[in-house]
Amino acid sequence: MSITRFTRDDRARGAAGLGLALASAAMFGTSGTFAGALMETGWSPGAVVTLRIAIAALLLTPPALIALRGRFGLLRRAAGEVLAFGLVAVAGCQLFFFNAVRRLDVGVALLLEYGGILLVVVWVWLRHGRRPGRRTVLGGLAALAGLVLVLDPGGRSLDAAGVAWGVLAGAGLAVYFVIASRGDSALPPIALAWAAMVVGALALAAFDVTGLLPFRTSAAPVTLVGTQMSWIVPIAGLAVVAAALAYASGIAASRLLGAKVASFVGLTEVLFAVLFAWAALGQAPGGWQLAGGVVVLAGIALVRADEQPEPAPAEVPEPVAA
Repeated sequence: MSITRFTRDDRARGAAGLGLALASAAMFGTSGTFAGALMETGWSPGAVVTLRIAIAALLLTPPALIALRGRFGLLRRAAGEVLAFGLVAVAGCQLFFFNAVRRLDVGVALLLEYGGILLVVVWVWLRHGRRPGRRTVLGGLAALAGLVLVLDPGGRSLDAAGVAWGVLAGAGLAVYFVIASRGDSALPPIALAWAAMVVGALALAAFDVTGLLPFRTSAAPVTLVGTQMSWIVPIAGLAVVAAALAYASGIAASRLLGAKVASFVGLTEVLFAVLFAWAALGQAPGGWQLAGGVVVLAGIALVRADEQPEPAPAEVPEPVAA
């Protein structure tokens, strides 16, 4: 009976984690549509990402304080975790990615960033001794091949500095999944998201002031779903949906699924981004992109299958002394 209960609990945990991970990826996937609409009117990437993270930090403050309920000692004990997450996974990852986009095509930059999932597999192997199985290897290759079809990278020749920035963005993505998946952390997911965003917003503001990220805004109306609207709408979407809710649900999903599976499910962010761009901006995906999406999902299914727990051996009753 205990074996059956364990299996059901594990399946429920996996299903909840998968649902949260897909929801997080979908919410992260809206960021390109919202940000693209703003940048078409003159907003700089630095201004978009700084306001996105800063406003999200403000929005998460009340629920984070409620989750902590005066246990602020948890923040002190998790200071290293919060600083690494905020500086590398939030601020650094976005700074690295935007620097890569300045020198590379967006598709190439995204491929380099999502190559960070391979670093997650290596980390799980080295840290926990979990050598990747055959299905993980095949699933990883399939997912990356599908991503190539979805993004269709090409065009400009590769720039060495751009490639370096893209690899750093991938490392930042790996740090996101590794820290987010720490199941032994006593810090609630929403508190970790909030504290890391405060750190990230301060770091991004410093980048803006020093000129590492140009900061330009515009009050011109933006166009979404074929309709002109205030710039406040995409900023609100970025802060509420693509940051506050996306980060909090992503951390919770990573703790349920583990870093490896969560990172592969995170690849669906690109698929959702393509679909949102189609719905909001009329950028219809081609046949190869749709086929690539199917391949990505097949790869994720293989990686997920490799994580299924082994059935517990049946308990053998101890012999009773005569």
